[in-house]
Amino acid sequence: MRKFLIIGVILIVILIVAMRVGRYKDERSNLGRESSQGLNAEKSLTPCPNPLILNTPVDINLATSILYPGQVRGGDYKPHGGFRFDSANNNDIEVKAPMDASLQSASRYIEQGEVQYLFDFMTSCGVSFRFDHLLDLSPKFAEAVEKLPQAKVDDSRTSNVNPEVKVKKGEVIATAVGLRNNKNVFVDFGVYDRKGLNAFKDPRQSALCWFDLLPPEDAARVKSLPPADSVSGSQSDLCKL
Repeated sequence: MRKFLIIGVILIVILIVAMRVGRYKDERSNLGRESSQGLNAEKSLTPCPNPLILNTPVDINLATSILYPGQVRGGDYKPHGGFRFDSANNNDIEVKAPMDASLQSASRYIEQGEVQYLFDFMTSCGVSFRFDHLLDLSPKFAEAVEKLPQAKVDDSRTSNVNPEVKVKKGEVIATAVGLRNNKNVFVDFGVYDRKGLNAFKDPRQSALCWFDLLPPEDAARVKSLPPADSVSGSQSDLCKL
């Protein structure tokens, strides 16, 4: 009996080791595929305009304050920034594409009882940008989101958009933002340099301060606006004014 117990223990140990080895090989294989994808993506990139100037995605004259990229808000680090419109009579704020790009992934989710949309766009030169808290979409994008999973409460995980939806610089993406029920008018906006391999994995490593990427007059206007977050203010890892 003891002999069979020993044999059983040995077999269990061998099985555990084999499983760990297999998992290690799978992880290494996935890592290799990720790195290869990153390299292939980087090789296929076209040069970005130099200097890189974005189309300002909202009417900056309507904005009342700015969320700074690269700061802690609500207890979490936020690589993206955003715009607030506290003087607006309603949520009807147009959001336009800052560059030619393709919508690669998106999410629809429910926050405070309202459906919100999060969009991730990628340009041909490796710059990506994200909008969150889009409320009403232009017809092309309203059609695209119908293929997304049904909205769930506070579940903003993104899904791939297939086929990707192309957008031209200055094209309207959304016609309203924020939360209509409590008259909270705002939109999140993040810009990322995805050319580095690490940047494909962690947006914190690739996030940019987009203030100086706007046309000079709009950049000056952004910097003159008060910070929207009452705790972090203008404190930012990315934006040094």
